[in-house]
Amino acid sequence: MGDMLHYEFMQNAFIAVLLVTPLFGLLSTMVVSNKMAFFADSLGHGAFTGIAVGAIVGLVSPRVSLAIFSVAFAVAITWIKTHSRASTDTVIGVFSSTAIAIGLMIMSHGGGFNKYSSFLIGDILAITKSDIVALAVVFVAVVLIWGVLFNRLLILSINAPFAMSRGISTFWVECAFASLVAVVVSISIEWVGILIINSLLVLPAAAARNVTNDVKSYTIVSVLIAMASGVAGLTIAYESDMAAGATIVTCAAVMFFVTMIMRARFIK
Repeated sequence: MGDMLHYEFMQNAFIAVLLVTPLFGLLSTMVVSNKMAFFADSLGHGAFTGIAVGAIVGLVSPRVSLAIFSVAFAVAITWIKTHSRASTDTVIGVFSSTAIAIGLMIMSHGGGFNKYSSFLIGDILAITKSDIVALAVVFVAVVLIWGVLFNRLLILSINAPFAMSRGISTFWVECAFASLVAVVVSISIEWVGILIINSLLVLPAAAARNVTNDVKSYTIVSVLIAMASGVAGLTIAYESDMAAGATIVTCAAVMFFVTMIMRARFIK
């Protein structure tokens, strides 16, 4: 790792990993507990359309439209699944397929798709110091908001009717959490990639759940697994000249299977 950190772009990537992966580990606990894996996947599709809309509007940075559209997309899904008789997976499926179709239509018009194809795979090595500053701001904001929402989210994940009886506005809590996930996805999607970003919102908590029995350890282990996957994946990607985002996700997947085996042996 010493040689790797001699380069400024690797230093930036390493700092970014330490800022982004804890957020994925934190948010993934509620994504998994609330069975929102499909929803998290749809955010990646919505983000793609956000990039396309930004290109049409002519924004200097596609990240601005990406973030705005992702939050609006998340809130819209939350509102419709709350007020519609259709099942949640149907609502999410409709939004997801529509978003990716519209995004592809816009991107492919006039041969402009290649300009934004890098968002599909991601490149964390392209991160800059200004990006790190933005990540640091998002990191602090997400952690603070998470602290405010945590108890409400926990009660909601256990029993929604009970949460409502305690005076918790389930719709607004869900909207706030969905917006948090949308912001984290939008700010990191350029470096992780649309195709695999959902994995980082599922694997850390899924692995942690295999080896923990209480909320505190579940959260801590999920964050640690996400960070360990990030550092190991970045190092392996550098040494092997592979895509960093995909390697990080692969490391998280390995940890999931290892913890699954550990759980199976423990139960026996």
